Amino acid sequence: MKYFYLLLFAFLWTLPGNAQIRVYQAFKDTRVINSHSIETTPRRKMDIRIGHRFGDFAGARGGWQSFYGLENAEDVLIGVNYGVSDNLAVGFFRTKGASQLQQLLHGEVKFRIFHQTADNSVPLSLTATSLATVSTMEKSENPESLANFDKFSHRMSYHAQLLLARKFSDRFTLQLMGGYVHRNQVASNDENGLLHLGAATRVQLTKVFGLIVDFAYPISSLRNADNGYYPPLGIGLEIETGGHVFQLNLTNATGLMETDYIPNTRTNWGDGEYRIGFTISRLFNL
Repeated sequence: MKYFYLLLFAFLWTLPGNAQIRVYQAFKDTRVINSHSIETTPRRKMDIRIGHRFGDFAGARGGWQSFYGLENAEDVLIGVNYGVSDNLAVGFFRTKGASQLQQLLHGEVKFRIFHQTADNSVPLSLTATSLATVSTMEKSENPESLANFDKFSHRMSYHAQLLLARKFSDRFTLQLMGGYVHRNQVASNDENGLLHLGAATRVQLTKVFGLIVDFAYPISSLRNADNGYYPPLGIGLEIETGGHVFQLNLTNATGLMETDYIPNTRTNWGDGEYRIGFTISRLFNL
């Protein structure tokens, strides 16, 4: 047993040396489109974020009558992320909400477990995220409404996930992810817990432009096209200008946070129910 502890100590002792040859900027931002990326906000930096999802671009509710969705807002986000260390970040956000539960406050913790190195001694990066969401909307007197909060805990939902990624070259990164959403209050024919899998990628097009894609697949017999649910899929263009990252995207997801869009995406790319969205991120030194 003592040899096991000696080997473990030797392994942990080597980790600071590996930090000198880490592979950085697998993604340019801490989020891809809908999903997180493996990146965390750097130590003592504050990330101010604004996000927006417009209405359907096409389909029955889109087109010219709504100026291709630009006259409608499905969801809006504003918040802040702070890097406690280079591997640990905490965040606080407010979103409008795109499902029955709205006026949402989100608390978030993100931790980089290990980091890909240039010599491939650590070939992948692994990051964990956790999210707690509370609805602050007024209690409904309708017993059939999800907003009929008998207890404060009925306002709460949670999300946790692991993100595994590799930067294969200066131009290409691939990320796989798996997570779990738990909602304390659901309809009688729904499920509280929901597993999901997903993938994301980034392709560097030029010095400042990157193509980003992400996808999530809820693992549930209830969340299928027959019941009006569709996997969230996003495609976007990322623009980096120094400390400012701007992202323009198209996605069928209406919500902006995992506790909202993973269990509640009921819009379909094939029916023109995708929307323009954008995210603005600005880093400040503290």
